[in-house]
Amino acid sequence: MDLIYLPPYSPNLNLIERLWRYFKKQVLKNKYYADYATFEQAVETFFTQFESRIEDLKSLLNFKFGIIKAN
Repeated sequence: MDLIYLPPYSPNLNLIERLWRYFKKQVLKNKYYADYATFEQAVETFFTQFESRIEDLKSLLNFKFGIIKAN
């Protein structure tokens, strides 16, 4: 196994940041929740139906990063 060192701030390379971005897009973006209970239900639904989102997540959560070489 090889260790891959990341720059101090690299949200595009950090897999959990990709997952949170997807979560925010699905649960928060352009959505209005009348109360906290409704919001909490949306969050719970997102994670309980996680298996149905596997195909979307496979493309987001992979280690195929574009590498830019300096000249």
